[in-house]
Amino acid sequence: MATQFAGVYPAPPTPTFDDGRVNEAALRALLDDNIRHGVHGFWMAGSTGEGPILDDEQRAVVARVSAETCKGRAKVIMHVGAMSTASAVKGAKAARAAGCDAVCCLPPLFFPTTERARIDHYRAVADAADGLPFFVYNLPQLTQVETVPALMEQFKRAIPTLVGVKHSAPNFADIRVFADMGLQVFSGWGQLPLPALTMGAVGSIDAPLSLAPWHYVELYDAWKRGDMPRAQALQDAIRPYVDLVWMYGAPAHVCKVVLSARLGIDCGSTIPPVNRLNADEQREVLRVATALGLTTQR
Repeated sequence: MATQFAGVYPAPPTPTFDDGRVNEAALRALLDDNIRHGVHGFWMAGSTGEGPILDDEQRAVVARVSAETCKGRAKVIMHVGAMSTASAVKGAKAARAAGCDAVCCLPPLFFPTTERARIDHYRAVADAADGLPFFVYNLPQLTQVETVPALMEQFKRAIPTLVGVKHSAPNFADIRVFADMGLQVFSGWGQLPLPALTMGAVGSIDAPLSLAPWHYVELYDAWKRGDMPRAQALQDAIRPYVDLVWMYGAPAHVCKVVLSARLGIDCGSTIPPVNRLNADEQREVLRVATALGLTTQR
């Protein structure tokens, strides 16, 4: 397909109120903040965005607000994966109606599935997106389903709109394999953007990118202009951002706490049962984030 996706695509949290409603003002502020720092697009309602537990209405709001805010400024790849195919199909239709640039989807969750069931699931979602580019979300650590190259070949034959993959699986070498298939491959490993680019990835998608977008954009720009010493220096400095996101095993809440401080608008907590930070943990997250320069506007 003609649409090209590449560069720095943060996977941000989904700001919410205590009653579960999406905080539209906070979501717009978050997107605006990242766009000001030069990001090329967003991976909305992924795992850090709590996408798999959003209901149909919440997911539709995220798609609408993201598409409206990013129009003409950054691309929106909307994750629509859900427990049921019917819910994922609704998400794909909402993303199409909202004006998102692409949809992405986890494989079927929880219940063991055959390859045929996975193909049928993806085909239904892709068809519902009505021509939008389709991305596979390869995250076996959480789904227990890995899209290996042989399965990806089946997906390619069955889904004409399949253009790419977010590769978060442990087999880093498959980045090159998928790129050789003609797919636009985003690495889901925020700690390794430069190695992924050298393997054939077109860019990176992960939660740390939403907290330090300027760092990842500068690294990507250095890579594009062939300035490897600068790109390597930036790669070497990434680890603290990734360690921050994974403090206490609560990446979604960590991101909301840090962005709340930077934006001056409450992004809320996580949706149960997603891990939450207690008051002491939030203070420590803010201490570390402040030391890294992430809690003030730049």
